[in-house]
Amino acid sequence: MTKIDKNSFLKEQLDLLLNKKDNPNITWQDIADFRFEHKGYLENVCTVRKGYLLLKEYIDAGWVNEPKDNDISTTVDFGCSNEKYAIQKERYKLQTEKIEMNRWLRELARDELITEKIVNAVAALPSLEMPEYIKPVHCNQSYLVCLADCHYGIEFSIKDFFGNVINEYSPEIFEKRMWDLFNQIVEIIEEKHINEISVWELGDGIQGLLRLNSQLMQLRYGVIDSAIRYGDFLGHWLNELSKHVRVKFQMTMDSNHNQLRLCGAPKNSFVDENMSKVIMLAIEKELANNPNVTIISNPTGLNFGQFSTYQVLGIHGEVRNLGDALDDYSRAYQTPISYIIGAHVHHIVEKETGINSEAISIRSMVGVDPYGISLLATSNAGASLFEFDQIKGLTCEHRLKVD
Repeated sequence: MTKIDKNSFLKEQLDLLLNKKDNPNITWQDIADFRFEHKGYLENVCTVRKGYLLLKEYIDAGWVNEPKDNDISTTVDFGCSNEKYAIQKERYKLQTEKIEMNRWLRELARDELITEKIVNAVAALPSLEMPEYIKPVHCNQSYLVCLADCHYGIEFSIKDFFGNVINEYSPEIFEKRMWDLFNQIVEIIEEKHINEISVWELGDGIQGLLRLNSQLMQLRYGVIDSAIRYGDFLGHWLNELSKHVRVKFQMTMDSNHNQLRLCGAPKNSFVDENMSKVIMLAIEKELANNPNVTIISNPTGLNFGQFSTYQVLGIHGEVRNLGDALDDYSRAYQTPISYIIGAHVHHIVEKETGINSEAISIRSMVGVDPYGISLLATSNAGASLFEFDQIKGLTCEHRLKVD
C-alpha cells in the first residue's frame, strides 16, 4: 500500500474521476484499485461507481472548488495557465501508466489463480481401477457412439398445463441418463460381439455462461468446477466401458457453451479460451494408464476418423446447413468426407447428400431445455450408435433414448 498525504490522494482521485469521461481506458475497477492502493481495504466496484454519482452532481453544478492550500500540486486546475496545464498533463500520463500497470498485474494474477485452481483440482482426482487388457481383433464393421449437449451444471424443470413434468435436468439426472446409455451400449456390444468402439463427444459438455442474466441462477457449479466434474465423470464412464470393449475417444474442442465469453465479448472472440481443454485434461489424467482406451486429438480440434474405409467428420454443428458444411469442410481440408455428424440443434436431422454420404445431427443428452420450450421445440434426450460396413457405408443408426 502506497502512503501519500490526504490532499494528494484526493487530488489524484478527483483527476481520475474527471478524466474518466474522456478516457475510455479508465474503468471503475481501476479507480477501485487506486482506492485500495492508498486506503488498504477492498471496496466493491459498484460501491465506488454509485458513490461517484453523488459527487458528479456537485461537479456538474460547479460546487467542486480548490482546497484552501493553494500549493499547485494539490489544486484542481481546469486549464487556466500553460504551466499548470503542462503539470496536469504530466500527471495524467503518470496516472495512465499506473492504471495500465495495475490492470496488467490484476489480469496476470487472475490467470495464475485460475491455472493453479485447475491444476490442483485435476491432480486431486482419484485414481481408477484399470480393466484387463482386451486384445484387438480385425473386423470389416466399425462402430461409433456420438453424444453431445450434456450441458452439465444446469438445473431446471419444465412442466405442462397440468403440472406434469415434460423434462427436468440436474447433474444427478445427467449421470443417471449416462448410465442408462451405458447399459444400452453394452447390450449392443454383447449382442454383436464388438471388440472396438469409438466414442465422440460433440461439444457443449457444460452449460457455461453465455448470458449472465438468464443463466447464472440455473447453474449448480461455477464454470471451472463444472468442467472438472464433467471431465471426471466422463473419465469414469469411459473406464467402465473399456471393461467391455476397446475404446477410441475423441472430443470436439470448440462449442458455443464451452467457450469462455471473457469481458462480455461475443462468441468466437477468444476461440482458444475454451473449457474443453480443462475437460480433456481431466479425462486424460483419469485414463492415462488404461490399456483399452486410446485418446485421439485431431490437430483441427474437430473429430475425424475412418470407419470401414469411409471418412467421417464430427463437429458441434453450429452451422446453417449441415449438408452444405460437409462439402465446405471437404474443400477446405482437401479431404473427401463421406459423413458429417453434428449436434447443437438438440434433435435428429438427417440428409442424404449422395451415395454412401450423409449429414446427420444427433439428439442431446439434456433434452428439451427452457430455451427450446420458449421456441415450442421439443425432442427426446439421447445419443446415437452408428454401424459402418466396408462396402455399404453407414448401415444402421441405433437411436438410443434416455429418460
